[in-house]
Amino acid sequence: MKVLQVSAEFFPLLKTGGLADVAGALPLALADVGQDVRVLLPGFPSIRAGVADALPVAEFDTPWGQRVLLRLGHISVGERQVAAYVIDAPALYDRPGNPYEDAHGQPYGDNHRRFALLGFAAARLAAGLDGAWRPKVVHAHDWHAALAPAYMAFDGSIHRGDAASVFTVHNLAFQGLFDHGHFLELGLPHSAFDINGVEFYGHLSFMKAGLFYADRLTTVSPTYALEIQTPEQGCGLQGLLRGRSRQLTGILNAVDEAVWNPSTDALLPARFDVDRPAGKAQCKAELQAQLGLAVRPDAPLFTVISRLTEQKGLHLVLETLDTLIGLGGQLALLGTGVPHLEAAFRERAAAAPGSVSATIGYSEALAHRLMGGGDAILVPSMYEPCGLTQMYGLKYGSLPLVHRVGGLADTVVDSTPDALSGGSATGFVFDRFDAEGFTGALRRAFELYTRAADWQRVRDTAMRQHADWHTAATRYLNVYEEALQ
Repeated sequence: MKVLQVSAEFFPLLKTGGLADVAGALPLALADVGQDVRVLLPGFPSIRAGVADALPVAEFDTPWGQRVLLRLGHISVGERQVAAYVIDAPALYDRPGNPYEDAHGQPYGDNHRRFALLGFAAARLAAGLDGAWRPKVVHAHDWHAALAPAYMAFDGSIHRGDAASVFTVHNLAFQGLFDHGHFLELGLPHSAFDINGVEFYGHLSFMKAGLFYADRLTTVSPTYALEIQTPEQGCGLQGLLRGRSRQLTGILNAVDEAVWNPSTDALLPARFDVDRPAGKAQCKAELQAQLGLAVRPDAPLFTVISRLTEQKGLHLVLETLDTLIGLGGQLALLGTGVPHLEAAFRERAAAAPGSVSATIGYSEALAHRLMGGGDAILVPSMYEPCGLTQMYGLKYGSLPLVHRVGGLADTVVDSTPDALSGGSATGFVFDRFDAEGFTGALRRAFELYTRAADWQRVRDTAMRQHADWHTAATRYLNVYEEALQ
């Protein structure tokens, strides 16, 4: 089956979050189960630089009259290659820094055009723009690509059975909302700006376009698929999602073991696995020394790798940090986000340098070292569609401490007495999203850490968990077949 994956990001070329990891891993997994997969990406500078031998395929006009070029090359991912279309439109994409915002943190004023073009190009490929390759399934990821199903639905040259569309919600909270005045630029018929279409409380919603027009819908965990049908997490779209619940499937993300595997990870000072655990202690000692923390094997080291936002629950970590330090623990944080949280963690690190480290920014190498050296990883999100961080933590024996929500609930088994005796425990889970709930889980983590043999058993169970892309790819293939039917 010819499958076109459409995304604004692609690891290792461009990454602002988990979307890039999925966009980079899924094409390879689909190829492994026999599919003919290509990706379509916007021509951001880092993407253009990373696509080799990008030759012109076709020129076409955007709905607002701009002439753009489509190129086809390949991306090297380790020793493998992924065929990649790149939209060559420098006036829209050739901007430094963040792909979505300017230097002042404000969304670019023409984002509606920049990402409408991504969906429009996908639909043109579905209509046969590249005479040598025409997809049977267009799989669009998140709001950036969400107009692809709408453009396909209104393209009279794409007949039923020619091509199907699948839309994946990675995070419903980011919807691609624009002023209704921009609708006229997009080339969709007037009938599309309707409650049964792309209109959302008087605005233009890219996310809603994907949800309404795609043949099949997926999201990134089974629990999140249920949560987004509720008023609490439906972001105003719960009615539409309930109406399409029979077309909605939750497919858990997976771990790309070519990138995240402690037994082969070249970014770690020592490799280890569940059968050869000694290297983890070395990773911890070297991480403590690198970050200026007291080099103490007896101090449980809690890590955070996250965007610093309220949604990620980092205020709970700040509120309970005195308890963590008082119990003899250490905290090492890596992240960037809202200024007041950045400043707060910097202040706490300066006040307790032997116990707290805060690295503001992002470093792929440090992220791997935190996974390898940490005893536990904190993911106390208010909501979390899937979360890859806790899945990496399981793989690296850094026990996740999580809020019972979304993909966190689907992937971490709380260390209750029953789970411990039954051998299924893999971490720590709390239900109440407040400091009290978080502190309860934190204290249980400290208590388990004092029982070295029990901690080792839970860590072994965590490291043996399977979250493989082969299983996920097979489930996506089933969705593609349903969409074509």
